[in-house]
Amino acid sequence: MSSPDSLRVAVIGSGPAGIYTADALTRQSRETVAVDVIDRLPTPYGLVRYGVAPDHTKIKGVARTLRQVLEHPDVRFIGGVRFGRDVTVDDLNRVYDAVVYATGASVDRKLGIPGEDLPGSVAATDFVNWYCGHPDTDVQRFLLDTEEIAVVGAGNVALDVVRVLAKSADELRHTDIPQPVLEVLAASKVQRIHLLARRGPLQAKFTAPELRDLGELANADITVRPEQIDIDPASEAMLSAARAARTNLKILTSWARQEPAGRPRQIDLRFWVRPIEILGRESVAGLRVERTELGADGRLTGTGEEEVLDVGMVFRSIGYMGVPLPDVPFDESTRTVPHADGRVLGPDGAALPGQYVAGWIKRGATGVIGTNKSDAAATVRGLLDDAPVLRERRGEGAEEPSIDRLLGERGVTFTDYGDWLTIDAAEAERAADLGRGERVKLHRWDELYGALGHS
Repeated sequence: MSSPDSLRVAVIGSGPAGIYTADALTRQSRETVAVDVIDRLPTPYGLVRYGVAPDHTKIKGVARTLRQVLEHPDVRFIGGVRFGRDVTVDDLNRVYDAVVYATGASVDRKLGIPGEDLPGSVAATDFVNWYCGHPDTDVQRFLLDTEEIAVVGAGNVALDVVRVLAKSADELRHTDIPQPVLEVLAASKVQRIHLLARRGPLQAKFTAPELRDLGELANADITVRPEQIDIDPASEAMLSAARAARTNLKILTSWARQEPAGRPRQIDLRFWVRPIEILGRESVAGLRVERTELGADGRLTGTGEEEVLDVGMVFRSIGYMGVPLPDVPFDESTRTVPHADGRVLGPDGAALPGQYVAGWIKRGATGVIGTNKSDAAATVRGLLDDAPVLRERRGEGAEEPSIDRLLGERGVTFTDYGDWLTIDAAEAERAADLGRGERVKLHRWDELYGALGHS
């Protein structure tokens, strides 16, 4: 158990980066610590709960590891607390010896083309939040009443979106997807999904396991144009390609040789094509695209050859960006918090005492969930190196740890780990009532707090 002399650390964000930070802090033996993991949501796990597709049950298993960290006696989960509104940087600096920001990258990059703001042109993040049951998203946000949809992107999130759109409701029934969302998917009119990659198959960012998942769909055929993946094995592009890219190419080649089986939906996987205009007046009525190629300088260029896809929705999935945190330095060019070895840097380039950063808001939206573990450990090493200085700052007037009192004085009702277990049990009960798998998510704010007996 922590002692009055323990190093007091607040971690802002309870996703993988935040919880791995708490894990690194409690696993080390250099300092005794007391860690509060603070999140604006009443539930923990961040991206694992609200970013991993519902049918990726193996990846969701990471939550079991994260759960063990939150059950550590020196770690507390404090949910339902909005950083910058319920508590400020100054508040945290008074109460804690150190603060680690681990808030991730929560918004999509834009395509930057005409028509992008039309209804029906949406960020993949919004769709992911919807099918993952994020309480910020209205279940009526997506009605899927169009026959053709385009998904722009060549990463794993784009594949997740395509896969969820292509699956039947029966294929998703055993997952934790909220019941109202499942009902919308069951009524979906989508028949054809265009997956558009601006570069070639060797440049695509998706991983082989994600790609293979598309080939296992019982409800959709996949079309791959042979000429787009016909690459000379002796070419410089192939010889310099990473092993993962060559594996992807092998999978795509096998699909290009398959005849359609007549399944209800079709996935049209296309490379070397980019969107240049979203058409429509009141909503999306088409997507103008242009064929692309790599110039002599290696840059992507348009060929001038255009066509129009008859789509009623366009999802963009071309990368995530971080958003500024109130009163925390932010680099608009990288969309991250500026830092040196995890220490937050002020406008003058000097490290801000007691301020640290981890995860995507530190390094950008790169890597997989597990990447956050080593990233968090690196930040924690710097924090521990600074421990003597952090303790000196406490002597300059820092208060006894009392985030509870501060929140109570402001009338903020916060949740703890026990409350999360109550919500968890309510979701398991809902699944049992519906005859659906192990859990069905509560997807509205009033449902989440209602499970706790709050009105």
